[in-house]
Amino acid sequence: MEDAPDLSYIHFCSSGTDHIVQHPVYTQSSVLMTTSRGIAGPPIAEWVVMTALVHCHKYNYSRELHLKRQWSSGADFMSCRDVVGQRIGIVGYGGIGRHVARIAKAMAMDVYAFTATPRETPEQRRDTGYTVPNTGDPDGSIPTRWFSGLDKPSFHEFLRQDLDIVVLCLPLTPQTRHILSTAEFEILSRRQSFVSNISRGETIDQTALIAALETGQLRGAALDVTDPEPLPADSPLWTAPNIIISPHMSGLIANYGDRTIDVLELNLERKSRGEPMVNVIQRGKGY
Repeated sequence: MEDAPDLSYIHFCSSGTDHIVQHPVYTQSSVLMTTSRGIAGPPIAEWVVMTALVHCHKYNYSRELHLKRQWSSGADFMSCRDVVGQRIGIVGYGGIGRHVARIAKAMAMDVYAFTATPRETPEQRRDTGYTVPNTGDPDGSIPTRWFSGLDKPSFHEFLRQDLDIVVLCLPLTPQTRHILSTAEFEILSRRQSFVSNISRGETIDQTALIAALETGQLRGAALDVTDPEPLPADSPLWTAPNIIISPHMSGLIANYGDRTIDVLELNLERKSRGEPMVNVIQRGKGY
């Protein structure tokens, strides 16, 4: 701060802020900060749906047959499931979660949402962050049911809603670290849910996840994030049954930089007019 005494605004290219929460400019200043939350909603949501479909339709097995030049009988795929009527629970209903919901609804899925704070009115359900045009759920009308809370009982009530797919789209904070662990997987075992994580690796207790996959409590998992990153080659997570792992790439697209500038330009215009900016970091919440 001594080198930039007139600094009044910082914009981050990332959606999360866990990488800077210990920095003095975050902890010891009141400099206005914004993120690029929302710009990667479409590609990440597509990754979530893609990996769920890969699992539901046994694509990895089909690919193995292809590489072996083997033609299998249809009997091998009679256990496949389409997603029509399946219930998807989205934990964290921001830009990414809302576009997951939009796609899921178009595929005839039932959408449930979980947020830290209650969203009881239409105004509270509206998204005030940046949204790529023609994407997401700006007015929050898609979820059939909303749940909220900062405590385990509230979250467990959400998990007990017979969720076929659970998607983590929430920021990493002390409260969300290991939000999915042994107790949560026990609840999800009733439905043998599929778990997808595009938030941060630390939101899942990976040892508990491996055990849940090995014992069949979960029917599968898709992870674009792990703990640590890069994931060591000898990690048992690689060989856990029915798991899909990608190297934190679901949001990487050719026009990521262009969308980041779109958010920055929008905020500079709003700042010059004295209007509320989008994606403002709330230090008290940690994101």
